[in-house]
This record gives sequence, structure tokens and C-alpha cells, in this order.
Amino acid sequence: MISGIDATAIAMTSPIPSSPILAQQRLRHFVIAFSALLDRGLEQEQLIRTGGDLLAQLVAVDDWLPEAYAQPHPERYSQYLLHADSAERFSIVSFVWGPGQQTPIHDHTVWGLIGMLRGAEDSQSYRWENDQLVPHGEPVRLSPGDVEAVAPQIAGLHDIHRVRNLYDDRVSISIHVYGANIGAVRRSVYLEDGTRKEFISGYSNTTLPNIWDVSREQKVQ
Repeated sequence: MISGIDATAIAMTSPIPSSPILAQQRLRHFVIAFSALLDRGLEQEQLIRTGGDLLAQLVAVDDWLPEAYAQPHPERYSQYLLHADSAERFSIVSFVWGPGQQTPIHDHTVWGLIGMLRGAEDSQSYRWENDQLVPHGEPVRLSPGDVEAVAPQIAGLHDIHRVRNLYDDRVSISIHVYGANIGAVRRSVYLEDGTRKEFISGYSNTTLPNIWDVSREQKVQ
């Protein structure tokens, strides 16, 4: 788990107001800062560390996620696209977990950062042993403000896991940043015996939050 905020991380470019009317600035400033981080051409390990610090700043305050992208589905978890980089270098999604919901065992094939915004979840890693998938270590619990990383190409970071809402009586929400347009990536889910099935997740929404209308903010000032 990534913890703490690196003092050398790229900072948000201007003060973040506390007014709910202007709370959309939080996501916009994160997008700008993360884009600048990718422009630096960092090695993946450094990108994950510094990007994790940025994500920790974003999820440290829970006042910015629009309600439309925080709605649970009664039967399955929801994955709402919040932003996709125009070059598909990264995407940001909100994962909304209804009470007791969980994923199947699955992989990502790209690096990812998971920041807990609301509620709690646990993540059980898996690894291959004798051609079978077996649990690796204890489940990692994420509480609000915590950040975890996944990456298939970095030693010590897992890429295959199962995630579940820790609560049976409330919604949990995590914010994920992936190194691709994750809804279009061909990935896999796995049965307990390692049987593999390809999937493309897509998204639960057809519209994005408008974080670029700064005219609204200027009228308020």
C-alpha cells in the first residue's frame, strides 16, 4: 500500500476551494497534475509513487464526486468513467460497490492506482503456483485516504486480485487511475482453478462530468 504524501510530488496548481459549487476543481486539478506527471516520462516505479501521492490528495477530501457517478447498482458493482486522456495514456474511474458486492478474480494488464474515497474495501492478491491461482498474503484493507497500486511489470506489486466491499450495509467508493483507457482493455477473469475468460469491462455511464466549465467558477467569484 502506498502511504503518505511525498513532498516532492507535483502539487495541485492552485488552492482548492472548499465551496461545494467549486468542488469540481479537485478532479480537474488532478487531471492537469497527472497529465504533467506523464509528460515527464518517469520510470513506471516513480510514476506510481508520485501518482499515488497525487491520488492520495484527491481522495483525502470527499466532497467532489458528482452524485451521478456515485450510484450503486443493485446487482453488481459499477465502474463510472470520470476522465480519459485524449491520447489514452490514463483514465480515471469511480468504482461504486453496493453492500457486499465484489469482483471476480481478475487482472489489469496495465499499471493502476486505487484510492479509497468512501467506505472500505479489501483486496486479496493471487499468484500462480503449479499452474493454479492461490491467494498471496493477507487481504489488504483500504480505508478512506488509502492508496494501493497494481502493476504487472513491477516486482512486489500484484496484478491479479479480487476486491470486495467490506460492508454489508452500506456503499463503498474507490477512485482508480489506470495506464490506459481501462474500459477498452482486453483483460481476464479467473475461476478458482485458474480457468481464464477474457473480458472488456466497458463503463457504466455514457456521459462524463463536465470539469472544464470554468465560466461557472468565474461567475461565483
